[in-house]
Amino acid sequence: MKNNKSVIIWLLSGCFLVFVMVVVGGITRLTNSGLSMTDWHLVTDTFPPLTEAKWQEAFERYKQFPEYQKINIHNDFTLSDYKFIYFWEWFHRFIGRIIGLVFIIPFFYFLIKKKIDKATINKCFVLLGMGALQGFFGWFMVKSGLVDNPDVSHFRLSLHLTFAFLTFAYTLWVALDLIYPDKKEAIVPLQKIARYALLFLLLQIIYGGFVAGLNAGLIHNHWPMMSDGQFIHDSVFIEQKTLLLNLTEGKSGVQLVHRTLAYFVVGLIVFLYFKSKKYNLSAQQKNGLNALLFIVFLQFTLGVLTLLYSVPLWLGLTHQIVAFFLLTAMTYTLHRLSK
Repeated sequence: MKNNKSVIIWLLSGCFLVFVMVVVGGITRLTNSGLSMTDWHLVTDTFPPLTEAKWQEAFERYKQFPEYQKINIHNDFTLSDYKFIYFWEWFHRFIGRIIGLVFIIPFFYFLIKKKIDKATINKCFVLLGMGALQGFFGWFMVKSGLVDNPDVSHFRLSLHLTFAFLTFAYTLWVALDLIYPDKKEAIVPLQKIARYALLFLLLQIIYGGFVAGLNAGLIHNHWPMMSDGQFIHDSVFIEQKTLLLNLTEGKSGVQLVHRTLAYFVVGLIVFLYFKSKKYNLSAQQKNGLNALLFIVFLQFTLGVLTLLYSVPLWLGLTHQIVAFFLLTAMTYTLHRLSK
């Protein structure tokens, strides 16, 4: 670890910046700021408009798109309001630029100084590709809300969100490979359970994106029932033409799947925790499992509260932040059980 300390710090810094970017992305979504920047210029958008004339020019350009014409034109939407939503979308993109610089510049420095081995170099090229693809997914998402519908596609939003989580998890995994270079035999039964738990957690994150994109958390604000006396609300089956569409595009169906997956995630992690009691674990493995159990119950509680209170900004954001912590604990635990 000593020889790789600077590389580890660099990778963990990348993890932190991805975390910050997802948090800001959550604020951007919850404040409906994501469609405020109607153009995407790598250089000229590095800083927001610096004069009132430039602000007015950007505002007039925004007025030509569906979000203003179909929604905000009826809300006494002013230039001051526009500046607020512009800031969050600009800040989100600005952090993306910072992440690119923080990754690329040290990467080539470490290459020249031969501070990273071949295996890590290959992993870093994967990360470089993931970063570029994430930028494309961001553009792809925003574009869907600038044509006819004044909202982004929930499929594209979920793709953008989930890929950010995956990029974070893989970056953390690469860092953990350097932090713990000694190979130990995997605890295969626990490893398998942890992999299933990770799979269901990723499915839950995907559906969290669907819920956010469809604003599906604003309906059926009851728990454990979806409404008084109904565990599965009738609307789950009638919003769309087929069951598949109801479960992927219907607000009620998407919320039902998100609710249900939460039970699977909790159940698998609880099962993993009690199954692990049969094995002689290291302190790292025990700490990972303890953290995983605590965070999953915290996240479940936050999910219920977010639903009951109809997704207030602070609760929705906290729910997303703790999802990041849960993925962190899941990645760490799986790494320690695997290697």
